[in-house]
Amino acid sequence: MLLALRALLPFSLALLFGCSSTETDTSTEGAAAGIALTETGAHAVTRSKVPFLWREQAYDASLHDSISIITIDQKLAEELTDAERAALGYVTTFIGSECDWDGKANPEFSNLKCKTLSALKLGYQCSIEHLGFLQHWFRNDQEVLIQLASCPRIPFTASSQQTFDEIYLTTQGDTINVWFSASGVNLPMNATWEWTEENIFLAQDDAISLVRTNKSEVIRSELKFDEGL
Repeated sequence: MLLALRALLPFSLALLFGCSSTETDTSTEGAAAGIALTETGAHAVTRSKVPFLWREQAYDASLHDSISIITIDQKLAEELTDAERAALGYVTTFIGSECDWDGKANPEFSNLKCKTLSALKLGYQCSIEHLGFLQHWFRNDQEVLIQLASCPRIPFTASSQQTFDEIYLTTQGDTINVWFSASGVNLPMNATWEWTEENIFLAQDDAISLVRTNKSEVIRSELKFDEGL
C-alpha cells in the first residue's frame, strides 16, 4: 500500500504542482544580486523579493517519468539571519516540503525530515530543535505560540496534504516579508486547491512577531488523472 501511494502521489502532485503561471528567476546569481548590506537597522541586511524555494522537473527512474520537485537556494539559506530563519521556519511549519521519515518512522513519529527545515538547520519536524528555536523567537507572540503547539507531522505520502510551489523573501530593516504560493490535494475526495499568501513579520532585538497575513482566495477544483496513469 505504501509503495502504491508513493507511486500515485508524485503523479498527482506533479499534475497539480508542476505548472505555475509565474515565471521565476531561480538562479543563485539573481538571488545574490538582491542582497545588500545596509548601514543601519537591527539586522543590517536588505533583500528585495529573492526566491528561497521553487519547483523544477526531475526524472524519477522508479516511475519512468519526470516529476515536480522542490528546490531550495542553499546559498541563500546559509546567509539568512536568525530572524529570517524564524520567519521562514514559522511559515514552513504548517505546509509540507517533501517531508519523509528519516528511515522508518519511530514510535514517537519524531523523525520526520522536511526539505525546508533541513535547509534552515532546524532539525526534524516538530522536534525540540525546531519548536524550541521558534518558541524563543516568537516568545512575545501568543497567537503564534498557540499555533506551534499544534505542530503537524504529515509525510509526503499522506493522501491529503499541502505543499509549496514558491517562496519569496523580502527584508527591509526590521520588516520581513515571506510570500508564497501553495497547493493542496485530497486523493480520497478527488479535490485540489491552491492559494497565495503573504506573511509580514516585525523583528526587534532577538524576538519576532507576525503582524499581518494577506491570503488570496482559495481556488478549488476536481483532481483529474490522464487516462493511462
